[in-house]
Amino acid sequence: MDKAQERFSDSVQKLTEKDIKEFVIGRFAEVKKSSSIKDLVSFHTRNKHMIMAHNQNELKILGNIVASNKKIKLSEMLEEYERHLKMALETEATTKTHSNVILHIFGFFSGSFSQQEKEKFFELLANFKDEKMSIGEILCEINPTIYRFNNTYLASQTYFLLYSNQQPGNLFKLLPK
Repeated sequence: MDKAQERFSDSVQKLTEKDIKEFVIGRFAEVKKSSSIKDLVSFHTRNKHMIMAHNQNELKILGNIVASNKKIKLSEMLEEYERHLKMALETEATTKTHSNVILHIFGFFSGSFSQQEKEKFFELLANFKDEKMSIGEILCEINPTIYRFNNTYLASQTYFLLYSNQQPGNLFKLLPK
């Protein structure tokens, strides 16, 4: 790492789990104020992978709440959603749950990857599971793939915003052009 990278790395403050929870709950408060089903659906869509990293069972419940929009009043939906969102965020994200999310993300690209790219991806995942890389580092490596394949759904995910290191990295930088 050169001096400029070291200064950049030192100046970037990593978000804590508390920061992440506060950010997500704050964005949900905006949804509650809007009282719009469209905003709730958008919030749920943008936060799917982040919630998945915390509690996959609560993610399913949250999805069912959003899908029930024609059956119950929006105010009741928002209350129920908030209760389950807070329960989901109380569960600590682990290496295992992050690995599950990363594999889920891999599914968006696996059909387009070469064999060499797949091998590199699984090498990165193994390094993460063996704690040779942090979640921020592996997401920093994967993030450019989203733009390579122009995947706006993944680009909008708060998971990358909140967990990625703010450092340059690229899954494909080691591969021949």
